[in-house]
Amino acid sequence: MSVTAAPALDDGTGRLSKTAWGALLVLCGALFLDALDVSMTGVALPSIRADLGMSTSSLQWVVSAYVLGYGGFLLLGGRVADLLGRRRVFLISLGVFVVASALGGLASDGTLLVVTRFIKGVSAGFTAPAGLSIITTSFAEGPARNKALSIYTATGATGFSLGLVFSGLLTEIGWRWVFLFPAPLALLVLLAAIRLVPDDRGTERPARRFDIAGAVGVTAGMLILVFTLVEAPDAGWASARTLAGFAAAAAILAAFVAHERRVAAPLVRLGILRSSSLVRANLGAMSLIGGWFGFQFIVTLYMQQVRGWSALETGLAIFPAGVLVAFLAPRVAPLVERFGVTRLVAAGLTSTVVGYALFLPIGLDSGYLAAMLPTFLLTGLGFGLAYGPLNIAATNGVAPEEQGLAGGLVNTSFQFGGALVLAVATAVNNASAGGGGSPQALMDGFHAAIVVSLVVAVLGVAVTLLRRRGGGVPCPEPA
Repeated sequence: MSVTAAPALDDGTGRLSKTAWGALLVLCGALFLDALDVSMTGVALPSIRADLGMSTSSLQWVVSAYVLGYGGFLLLGGRVADLLGRRRVFLISLGVFVVASALGGLASDGTLLVVTRFIKGVSAGFTAPAGLSIITTSFAEGPARNKALSIYTATGATGFSLGLVFSGLLTEIGWRWVFLFPAPLALLVLLAAIRLVPDDRGTERPARRFDIAGAVGVTAGMLILVFTLVEAPDAGWASARTLAGFAAAAAILAAFVAHERRVAAPLVRLGILRSSSLVRANLGAMSLIGGWFGFQFIVTLYMQQVRGWSALETGLAIFPAGVLVAFLAPRVAPLVERFGVTRLVAAGLTSTVVGYALFLPIGLDSGYLAAMLPTFLLTGLGFGLAYGPLNIAATNGVAPEEQGLAGGLVNTSFQFGGALVLAVATAVNNASAGGGGSPQALMDGFHAAIVVSLVVAVLGVAVTLLRRRGGGVPCPEPA
């Protein structure tokens, strides 16, 4: 069956029309809110615990529930967008995000708050791959798509960075505003999306043979895997509970792979993974986000527990990284045309390696300008160079009807990498600190945990530069 892409929003020269800019800005707005929501919550946790009377173990689920919903439903969300229509899935999931945001801000019970966070994560699991695939099917591969993706990914990185500052400001007013603030913004984006996002109802799509068993299997496997990763630092990596969780996830995902090999219309066409460039892009995505999540977590603890900085001061200290990303990322498209995605991804990950290495000697009284700012500038440079090209590499050469799947895969890699490395960094930090509460014991844990991010970034560089003899394997067309 021949499959056509959505109506093009560019003329093939890389110039974007007013219609194209309108659609792109709406999609960027949704990603901005997703990223903002991820980073705004952490600073508000102490106020939430005091107001709702939540225990420390239940409080972490305010953050983890979002990760669980997001990471568990990305692949399903990407495939649903391919089969049922990207615009339709984008609008519905964005509407769910609006409602869940409002309910979270009004919640008077910790359990209800955690449930709303999970629902928001699920909605993002559908919005993110749908939005990415709208771009990759509406802008021609080449200068136009590279430009659109550079702007799109820069918006997400900027939202994540701004969330650190907004959270400090909003928490000063009241923690509920951290959850209420995105709701009206998301509603405005939804109303604009109804008018500006291109209608793809006339686009040919594969027959709606939905792989129910595959959808249930991969979603259950991802949920158990992410849940186990999140809980492992508290339960213990070698505990029976953690090992059973990993075993269950492995068994379910293995059964999923066997099922996908047999079914006529698979949820995930396994042949797409024959593309070495796509696999490298997904591993690079895990390395980039994973290293940063682990590092930022440790830096936040260092600044607040050891240095006594406020949440707002912490956010402002890290903010230069976001400013650099916001400045650089929209300008990456010409660099992609000149140097290619592999060189930019390698350069970006190398920049994060140097940044993490420079932070290793941090001490109890280290100055900000000399000891911290260089790392934030280098990591911001790394994100600006690598984040957009990773999205480009993960979707280039993929057939139009599988762009949602490719978008789901790369977003899953970002989310899974963040959850995995954060869990490992937390476990290493706790073990190295030895349960001591002295400043020096805390520093011992922080130094060991930063090594985790450093090693992950080094592995990312190695994987990015690893090529099969003769270059990458192109992604085959579906049968």
